[in-house]
Amino acid sequence: MAYIREKTEELTGYQAGGEFRPSVDLGCDFVMVYGIDDTMPERIRQYREKGYVIHLMTGIAWGEYQDYLDGKWDGRKHWDEGQVERSGKDVVHNPTVPYMVPTVSFSEYLTERMKIAVDMGVEAIHVEEPEFWDRSGYSEAFKREYEVYYREPWRPQHEDLDVRYKSAKLKAYLYCRTIDRVSAALKEYAKVKYQKDLRFYVPTHSLLNYTQWKIMSPEAALINLPAVDGYIAQIWTGTSREANVYNGFYKERTFETAYLEYGVMQELVKGTGRRMWFLNDPIEDLPSYTWDNYRYNYVKTATASLLHPHIWHYEICPWPHRVFEGCYPRVQPRIAEKIETSFTTEESKPIPQSYATLLSSMFQLFGDMEQPGFFFEGVKENIGVFMSDSGLFQRTFPDGIVTGEPIEERFRAALHKNSGKAVDEEAASQLMKEIGEDDSMMLDFIQSAAFPQFFGMAMPLLKYGLPIKPVQLDNVRRFAGYLDDISFAVLSYEYIKPEAPDVNTALISWVKKGGTLLYIGDGSDPFHQISSWWRQSGYDNPAQHLFEMAGLSRDLKDGSYPVDQGRIIVWNMVPARICLEAALADSYRRLVKDALAAESIDWQYRNDLTLHRGPYIISAVMDESVTEEKKTFDGLFADMLENDYRIITHKEIAPDESALLFDFSVIEDEEFRVIGTSARVESAALTRDGLDLRLKTADKIKAFTRVRLPRAVTQVSAKAEDGSMTEVSMEWDETTRTLLVGYDSQAKAVEVTCRF
Repeated sequence: MAYIREKTEELTGYQAGGEFRPSVDLGCDFVMVYGIDDTMPERIRQYREKGYVIHLMTGIAWGEYQDYLDGKWDGRKHWDEGQVERSGKDVVHNPTVPYMVPTVSFSEYLTERMKIAVDMGVEAIHVEEPEFWDRSGYSEAFKREYEVYYREPWRPQHEDLDVRYKSAKLKAYLYCRTIDRVSAALKEYAKVKYQKDLRFYVPTHSLLNYTQWKIMSPEAALINLPAVDGYIAQIWTGTSREANVYNGFYKERTFETAYLEYGVMQELVKGTGRRMWFLNDPIEDLPSYTWDNYRYNYVKTATASLLHPHIWHYEICPWPHRVFEGCYPRVQPRIAEKIETSFTTEESKPIPQSYATLLSSMFQLFGDMEQPGFFFEGVKENIGVFMSDSGLFQRTFPDGIVTGEPIEERFRAALHKNSGKAVDEEAASQLMKEIGEDDSMMLDFIQSAAFPQFFGMAMPLLKYGLPIKPVQLDNVRRFAGYLDDISFAVLSYEYIKPEAPDVNTALISWVKKGGTLLYIGDGSDPFHQISSWWRQSGYDNPAQHLFEMAGLSRDLKDGSYPVDQGRIIVWNMVPARICLEAALADSYRRLVKDALAAESIDWQYRNDLTLHRGPYIISAVMDESVTEEKKTFDGLFADMLENDYRIITHKEIAPDESALLFDFSVIEDEEFRVIGTSARVESAALTRDGLDLRLKTADKIKAFTRVRLPRAVTQVSAKAEDGSMTEVSMEWDETTRTLLVGYDSQAKAVEVTCRF
């Protein structure tokens, strides 16, 4: 049982920059000590003494690297290696910390600094957030890298499509090169000096988020690096609340975006044997929201992460010091002028006790997610929507293609992204109408953070209960059979490009074996014009090559075309337009529904995504869907989002709500099981006389543990590890044969004795 396990399994962990304190003794398996400053060795020692497996994490794009920048490391100043935007302004993480152009010398510096952590005996190293901003690319270091890589003079990326695409592609490559050099060097160092197998991981935002935020980073390209052992999917409220457009309405859709973000990240490890941890953050970097808002969005992202049953490792909480010791909302004057403050009406206060308990419960529940039996309600087949790293390279058009006022400003003028604000419906409707009628405005809309080309294809399906999965186009040429578990896929080359013609070859091979490919696009993307393999081969765009590979005309009208055992369906439509009108979204859904029906897949529209994962039921009911009806469950359950895992027989979930239930019908034959706990169960012994538990959680947590037993308990007592007696409550439920015990934690192990 994963609730009771060795920490060496490393199912759950967190990253922390501060020293150990009882408030962050969260009962996970490992801790990523953050940063490579002079305090690193002492912090490693502290967490190791508390029994945690120790990893190191540090930033690879930014950090407190002043000794490198100022020339103390090698005698040469390196400030020219910071990222710089067109105006000459530095791109910085904070005023004294620039985002770096990752040069060879910078990779050597990082390697040397991180050897200290290897000397301290860490089990793994994580280099997080390899980020090169799209707006940067004007520093002296980048100019040098451009000329070395392309063997031609550097040109400003705002001049034309070719140089924009090439510059963006180079930015991702530079971080791929750095990660490759650092990971290989440190692994060799650990092996030679200590005969130790060091592991190396890359915590990174999702491809979806980096594409929205216009940050170049190697995503699927990291699969090609043999020294990389896995990843952390850095997905949380801060990424998933980025607004998008659906049915002509621009707003935050945290659950849906998070579901798609986690979905594309799991593709980095599919079939590779590498590890992926899904991150969840109880708050976020922006300190202006209330605890209620943080909790609301945390439940959204946590639910979304649990709806991907092939991943069962989690980073439970980045920066726990700021969660369990922080007070919110907290708005600093420098920031307050630039953000909406609709969630700053409450007085700043520490974390509510109920939320602290819920988080502690979730931290433990994440350790019980390796459940071999699972199924989605509704459509069981895998339905894919293609993404690609190449989508990062075409997020901004060069000068002259887009004219007029930036669409981002008009979005924020007409439509407030924070859900507490009113929307100017007339202005919103007018804006959407103008976008649909003006080609330049449409292109500006396409390059906005709303990322409508992808969400136009994904959101109408997801909102109506189709559990789609983003799939990595780049992987079709990396792994034979990558698409074998996909029956139907949606593709558009209007926002991504195939890196080589063999991508199309692999797609057509899949179609011929029985796959159905829906292609959406009209060839209007300006980036079709870049110097590329398809232009060199005489095609206006890569879709024309795809169609000819299938034995069809290169210019296909709307319709369905058989290709051996499969078929290609064509819709000559700009995907972004589907965002703007409910009628277009309806037409798109009907097209998909009919295509699935032809494959004997019955997609019944619904407003929920519901996964049965072992004994757990994870369900999210969406608004803006086919119906506003509630979803109901009848049976015998424990409500895992209640602090006491309340026993219920009926559950209703309204639109925009989620539920996490433990289904007792799945464990009818089990006599003992931990149902839920907000304290780590360090040991459990079921005897003839009763049950002995050893529990431990962080300081000042109202802790609860519910366990299933063969018969009723009549007496419970508890004492702390120092021998002092601990007040403990008990409650027996006969229908589920479960005992609920509760106590106030003081960050000490507690021995609980239960007697029948």
